Amino acid sequence: MATVINMPRLSDTMEEGVVAKWLVKKGDKISEGDILAEIETDKATMEFESFYDGTLLHIGIEEGETAPVDKLLAIIGEEGEDISDLVNGKASTEEKESSKSDKEGEKAEAQEEPSTSESKEIPEGVEVITMPRLSDTMEEGTVATWLKKVGDTVEEGDILAEIETDKATMEFESFYNGTLLHIGIEEGKTAPVDALLAIIGPEGTDVSGIKEGSISSSPSAKEEDTVKEKETKSDTKSSSSSTNTAPEGGRIFASPLAKKIAADKGIDLAQVKGSGENGRIVKKDIESFTPSTSSEQTQTSSPANHEAPAGNLQAFVPAGEVSFEEVKNSQMRKAIAKSLSASKFTAPHYYLTIEVDMQNAMVSRRHINELPDTKVSFNDMVVKACAMALCKHPQVNTQWTDEATQYAKHISIGVAVAVPDGLVVPVLPFTDQMSLTQIGAKVKDLAGRARNKKLTPQEMSGSTFTVSNLGMFGIQEFTSIINQPNSAILSVGAIVEKPVVKDSQIVVGNTMKITLACDHRTVDGATGAQFLQTLQQYLENPVTMLA
Repeated sequence: MATVINMPRLSDTMEEGVVAKWLVKKGDKISEGDILAEIETDKATMEFESFYDGTLLHIGIEEGETAPVDKLLAIIGEEGEDISDLVNGKASTEEKESSKSDKEGEKAEAQEEPSTSESKEIPEGVEVITMPRLSDTMEEGTVATWLKKVGDTVEEGDILAEIETDKATMEFESFYNGTLLHIGIEEGKTAPVDALLAIIGPEGTDVSGIKEGSISSSPSAKEEDTVKEKETKSDTKSSSSSTNTAPEGGRIFASPLAKKIAADKGIDLAQVKGSGENGRIVKKDIESFTPSTSSEQTQTSSPANHEAPAGNLQAFVPAGEVSFEEVKNSQMRKAIAKSLSASKFTAPHYYLTIEVDMQNAMVSRRHINELPDTKVSFNDMVVKACAMALCKHPQVNTQWTDEATQYAKHISIGVAVAVPDGLVVPVLPFTDQMSLTQIGAKVKDLAGRARNKKLTPQEMSGSTFTVSNLGMFGIQEFTSIINQPNSAILSVGAIVEKPVVKDSQIVVGNTMKITLACDHRTVDGATGAQFLQTLQQYLENPVTMLA
């Protein structure tokens, strides 16, 4: 008999877990003691072993997905065993209605009706797909693009849609084979996690009962579905004829992520050979693509390659006419607004600014970058100096809770990176243990993947301090909002050439203003000032960071 395995509670404070990696796959033979998966808790990533023998019949939580404790994780049983009731029937309406009828003392005939209606509502072979939880903080998602339309044949592994979360736009693939019978959330629409996303099943199956029971549809829902189907078909035809056609007239198959990276790099997809299934272009094909000489000349000589697409050009507005354009807030923008508003209105901010002499830092950086295969930026030097200063001032490396102040024994610095949709903060774990060159390489890697929306949620969480640098934009001085639960954030301005006084003489110097925003609940003014003094000493004498 099949056994249901739920998300375990692997720590005393664990409320939900992330499946970091599955070590077995569906259909594998499992023995008691085998490691099934690596599960990330709020404290550590731990191995989870099986206590049963059998075959892995079902995986309920895919790699990278977050789920609460006790949610269906996997099912182990005998090979070929029917587990449809366990997969589709956990906390099913049928069970609830059956138990309710038992309590009310209804007759057996009355009990059969809900069962009959349920079997009619969920026909055999039909799979209901809900809005997935694609990040640890995701509460709702927006369907950015549907890559399938109603009536299309879907195979396991096919990309169904691009779903925009609060952190990134991610591809969502199907785990089932069949026909796409219904789309529950149209492109551009936002819905909470677990809302009906789509229904897949045998072609021609009547799923009206599932639609009506899962979403609040108007009486004309079927008519709307028909209209939407026609619109989707016409949109698909127009898009395939305009954007998905190769020079020979054939359709170009590429993943949404590959298309995004190609657009950012100005790469013509028609020139890329796909390595995916059926010649589908995937991200590694774009990353490894080397343009031909002719294409390079075309990209160099034609300024159109660097301009925004025609669809992004602002419409003409006659002079003197008042006009507005409404742009829907992305999930990332909503998350930024929510978190920064909470920080600004709950944490009592105050700001401390000093001016740092960067003359020695400029000389040191030049000498470091003369070494083979070495590239260090001023921002890398600031991050390293912050990590070393935090070691000496642990009060700044804290987090406020209503019950206590938590002192982080580790130092993990987040570096704010601007992306088209807003701002993300990739994190350098254990920054104090990294060298300048390691910091430089890691920041470059994280920043590049952040702009291509390839960061994982884990790479954007766990910071104990944050650095925000606008110096490259010529900003000389600014203040930032604390990235909670951190207690402080450093704002870094541009290096400015200006007259300075040295040894009672006015000479040409290079200075940089840095501003520390502190949470007064955890960091007092004197503590913040002492931290900046130490930071200044490291930056003005970079050789001390190499000791």
